[in-house]
Amino acid sequence: MSFDDDYKKRVLEPARAAGDQPPEDLRARYVLPEKLTAEDVTARVKQVRQCWRRSRGQLKYRKLIDRLEAEHRGLGPVFAAAEQGDLRPLEQRLRGGDERNARRRAEVRNRLLDAAGPLRVLSPAECSAIGKAGGVFGAELSQLLRIDGLEVHEPDALPAAPPYPGYGKARESLEVLGSRHLLAFLLGSDRIGGIRLFDGVWAGGTAIDPAGAGRALERVAGEWARRPRDTSTTNAETVLIALRTALREDFLHDLLRYDFIARLRERREQRASDQALMDFAVRGLGVEPNEARRLVFAVSREGGTASGPAGRMRELLDAGNAHAAALLAEGLPEQELPPEAAEAGQRVAAASWLLDEALELTGRGDPDGAWTRLEDALRLAADLPGLREHQRRLPPLPPSEVEAEVDGTSVRLSWKPSPSRAGQILHEVVRRPGRPPRDSSDGTPVASVDLEPPVNVPLFYAVYTRRGEATSEPVPVGPVVLRPEPTRVELASGDGMVTGRWECPPEAARVDVLRDGVPVPAGREGFTDRDVRNGSTHRYRVYAVYIDGVTEVETPGVLVSVTPHALPDAVTSFDVEPYAQDRLLLRFPIPKHGLVEALLLDREPPWPTGALVPREELPAHRVESTPHARGLVVRPGASGVLLVVTVAGASAAVGAFRRHVDLPAPEGLTAVRRGGEVEVGFGWPGDAAAVAVTYEIAGGPAKRIGVSRAAYTAGGGVHLPVPEGDPVRVSVAGTSEHGGTVLTGPAVTASVAAPPVVRYDLAVTGPLWKRVLALTLTPDRPVRLERLELVVRDGRVMPREPSEGELLEVWEDMDLPDETVLRVPMPRRPGPFWLRCFTGPDVELSDPPVRRLQQGA
Repeated sequence: MSFDDDYKKRVLEPARAAGDQPPEDLRARYVLPEKLTAEDVTARVKQVRQCWRRSRGQLKYRKLIDRLEAEHRGLGPVFAAAEQGDLRPLEQRLRGGDERNARRRAEVRNRLLDAAGPLRVLSPAECSAIGKAGGVFGAELSQLLRIDGLEVHEPDALPAAPPYPGYGKARESLEVLGSRHLLAFLLGSDRIGGIRLFDGVWAGGTAIDPAGAGRALERVAGEWARRPRDTSTTNAETVLIALRTALREDFLHDLLRYDFIARLRERREQRASDQALMDFAVRGLGVEPNEARRLVFAVSREGGTASGPAGRMRELLDAGNAHAAALLAEGLPEQELPPEAAEAGQRVAAASWLLDEALELTGRGDPDGAWTRLEDALRLAADLPGLREHQRRLPPLPPSEVEAEVDGTSVRLSWKPSPSRAGQILHEVVRRPGRPPRDSSDGTPVASVDLEPPVNVPLFYAVYTRRGEATSEPVPVGPVVLRPEPTRVELASGDGMVTGRWECPPEAARVDVLRDGVPVPAGREGFTDRDVRNGSTHRYRVYAVYIDGVTEVETPGVLVSVTPHALPDAVTSFDVEPYAQDRLLLRFPIPKHGLVEALLLDREPPWPTGALVPREELPAHRVESTPHARGLVVRPGASGVLLVVTVAGASAAVGAFRRHVDLPAPEGLTAVRRGGEVEVGFGWPGDAAAVAVTYEIAGGPAKRIGVSRAAYTAGGGVHLPVPEGDPVRVSVAGTSEHGGTVLTGPAVTASVAAPPVVRYDLAVTGPLWKRVLALTLTPDRPVRLERLELVVRDGRVMPREPSEGELLEVWEDMDLPDETVLRVPMPRRPGPFWLRCFTGPDVELSDPPVRRLQQGA
């Protein structure tokens, strides 16, 4: 073999197969010897370049040789140094080439592993493509495959369709019976394993031959025959019929094998990975691992693209261009026609028949039926001449019952949709002034609600349906004339006066107003009416007037009612009293004009007391309230500023306000006089930190003290110093501090009258054998005692009530104009005892010193 032939085989051909990519390894590119000398390198480079020049005459090598020459010019300094005896630059480049070769081999190896996946199997086409892309061929590629133990072989051809037409029904019956595949049903067990499918069918090391399969089939059929008849036996019979047919017609192995293939294909369509398919085949179906790998490899490599005319036809058929595929088949010899040619002819014939039927339906006035036939034909042969054009020309049926009505400043259209359902049906509307639109382009396109129609102009609308480029006949409606009413009509009432304002439509000639049917002078934008009565409701009609040629046309108008009122009177002050558990009475004189409402604000109002403001400017925080003869009963429900306002019509008079803290009023207030003090008791008001106790003695100036809860508990109440003869008025309210300000809740009040005071004294007189007790009574003013009781009690505890002792003497209906002395025998007791007087609640008895009350101590 000559040098040129050997160089072409070892270098040029692999490089051309790699896409005219020169070898990275300079040693391989220039066929350099292992041991480099200056003479050998120079001679070999010269020989290789002469081979390039001779090979460039062949067209297939020209592009590759041009690249080799271009890269050689860049290597000129390296080879010039080698010719002069300096081989170091060349050796350095060779070492770099070795590193690049190693990286290239590693990359190819990784790509091979990725393509092989967990199956560790590649098809020859895959292996060749990866080697070609990485510039690795022949023995070098085989070496990389051996390193990782990868196999290369063509995937087994698998059947595309089941050999038994009723396989789908049999498969459904298997699912109902819960059997995992036909072979498991045949052998009567789902636990069989080691199944092999390619060289016959094997299960558990035993071949499934016709004789053995027949015996197994009869055994299973006998077992099902002995069972009661139900849906399970019906499904079992369906499977048995399929197996008997396959056994009788000698395709049992094909049917059993297809059952496994179909189940794996389903998992593959569900985007299962190769590893998941392997697990399903081995663990789920019981296939022997090597057979499972072979089966999964074949399933995962299905769907490859054929080459040549068959491949081109398949591409055209998959793209829906069956007519083009049929034309391609016409140019091929009959003996070279692939199966795709027959499919193309059948699809074109079916599409042509559907086109003829669509034309006939169009002539009979059934565009929907024709459109459906053409849609079916497009799925068969989308490129059949005249098919799309005819479908585009098929209009849908028009809508019906079209109506148009004015809605404010717009026109609203409604219709019954087109009965056509084939394809995408759209409804569209056009508008034209003066006359009905003739077609879909004769007018202005609008939506079903025309938001900007011309005013005071006769308008016609037409609704039509569109399907693709074809439209139905327009269905007209009209004329409709839009004459807008005045907008933003607002009436305001005052004291004996009503004012109105609005926005007049620009196209209107003017705006007129009627009050209760009587014309009211008005301008284009408003009016003032002083001929009204306070307290009476007046109805106003505000309408626009348009000019139609020489005729005036009135709109129906906007109806508004209003009631004028006298100006409200402000509540300049009010008092707050507890009314119920969670309600307060705001006490004030009832104003003559207006209704009083209460508001709860979070801060003081921005208006002064007595200010007159529009009602809509008031805050919306109204308090639940009920009118009362003395004012207003409210339930604030929270702390804040209570403001009273008087409302009349659209006006409000701002009244007084005061801060309110949401504390309950004290309950069960009692005030009892005890000599020179008054004891005050009550139920503590909720979470109040303290209470404010205010008291007035004999109408004098009020005094206020604060009492904490701890002080109230420790003292057993509140003790107020009050002279015995003076009346006192006591009020108690809870307090709370907010932002440095002490707020007071609702107060409760009690009064203690000033009853007559009778002082008494006890003295013992007379000899020891005849002691007499002298009771001296001294009133501060003449008084009548309904009952006076003298009580004695043994021991060292003073009686506080008459019931705590023994009644010694009683005087009834006794007048005391001034000092009076009563005498009774001195009681004889074995030990120390107490003497004390008691009377009714209308008279206050003032006890003498304790030493006078205690005897015998």
